[in-house]
Amino acid sequence: MKKDNAKNWKQMEWIGWYFEYWCQKNLNKIMEMPFRKKYGNVSFDGYLEIPWDFKSHAEESGNKIIINDSEAISNAIRDFGCVGLILATGSVTYDNQSGDFKKWHDGLKGGKSNYEIKRIARKATSRKRKTNMKISRIDLIRIDDELLIECGTFQENFRNANGNPRRKKVLLDLTKTKNHTEHICFNTKN
Repeated sequence: MKKDNAKNWKQMEWIGWYFEYWCQKNLNKIMEMPFRKKYGNVSFDGYLEIPWDFKSHAEESGNKIIINDSEAISNAIRDFGCVGLILATGSVTYDNQSGDFKKWHDGLKGGKSNYEIKRIARKATSRKRKTNMKISRIDLIRIDDELLIECGTFQENFRNANGNPRRKKVLLDLTKTKNHTEHICFNTKN
């Protein structure tokens, strides 16, 4: 990603940014990327008949996944009937106790970010970095009003790296998506 000067190559949550980067490189001939229509400050990763977002999900983190801005998704569903999610799911490994991956990543991106420096000053703990992800499935999930009603929200009263409040996001419960999902890469586990 760094070599291609991808905009999010420095991000700590690289598995999500890498999957988005991969989709942009491989689906750009069939989808508009990013979708030019914005909902406030929110844009969707792509557009092909409906707006799409690209996300990755670590199996170890359970059945819930934070997706896009709640109001933006609701407005896009109003405009298109549904929105789509291309979700790569797999098993991840985490940085060891020594923090070698974090040290390597800090060095690669040129040191600690301002956000990291402020986190240290507040004495907040650092999240463990994911060092590897083995994708076991890719799903296409259709999010319509019916599914949206079953979802909760997340990040209310949270803040962005710049200190501004975050808008609430949809918390998608993957156990409720069965009737909304098409598998394009079946589970590779035996």
